[in-house]
Amino acid sequence: MMMYMAPMMTGMPMDIAAMLGNMLGGWTMGMIAHLIMGIIVFPMIYVLVIYHFVPGPPLVRGLVYGVLLWVAAVVVVMPIAGAGVLMSNVGGMMALIASLIGHLVYGGLLGVIAGYGPTRKT
Repeated sequence: MMMYMAPMMTGMPMDIAAMLGNMLGGWTMGMIAHLIMGIIVFPMIYVLVIYHFVPGPPLVRGLVYGVLLWVAAVVVVMPIAGAGVLMSNVGGMMALIASLIGHLVYGGLLGVIAGYGPTRKT
């Protein structure tokens, strides 16, 4: 939802499904890939790996994970998708900040939803 609300906040489009679709054969495939990564793959990585290595309450852990995902996106994924390193080809600083905010919201929500997990001692 946030990538489609971003133009209202930043004045620039942020269609990650279209970017991924350029590599995968169309917008629908890009959206499917983005959903699978955001709903299944990234949460599993968080719960199985990141959660155990990042200290702090769930929100902080999630925010750290959001930053890690953002760094991977702007340094690896976006250049492959043609957006340039640090999104330099698609809006520069405004796109970079909008992307960071989106990843922080995603990571924070993921951390809060995952909570303390099964390892919490009461």
